[in-house]
Amino acid sequence: MRGNGAVLAVVDTGPLYAAADADDDDHAACAAALRSKDYRIVIPALVVAETTYLIGTRLGARAEVRFLESLAALDVEAPAASDWARIAELAERYRNFPLGGVDASVVALAERLGIDIVVTLDRRHFGAIRPKHCRAFQLLPEVQ
Repeated sequence: MRGNGAVLAVVDTGPLYAAADADDDDHAACAAALRSKDYRIVIPALVVAETTYLIGTRLGARAEVRFLESLAALDVEAPAASDWARIAELAERYRNFPLGGVDASVVALAERLGIDIVVTLDRRHFGAIRPKHCRAFQLLPEVQ
């Protein structure tokens, strides 16, 4: 699926936080992936909530405000009514990870929109999940 000439990619919490924290070891790779013109980033609303909390508690109010302001240039997608059952199903199926609702919302959104690219630092979880619409997710940023 494409939008505005770029391939759609769903983003998880980790890369958003790392891009906001210049001291994070993954800052440069995540910031580059999120700025790439090759991808149109779609952020699940639950990821926004989790990222906002982490930035606010770890980096402070100014960083939180900058993050919230940056969302105006991005696509934030709330769960559809039909996504909640899938989020619950995924959280149950992968409860031993545990996957959790936020990560499950990334998968549910990717499935609903037909997106096979996930921007995440959580390679263990997203590499093990078997989405309904593709064999496996392509994970970014690519690691060396």
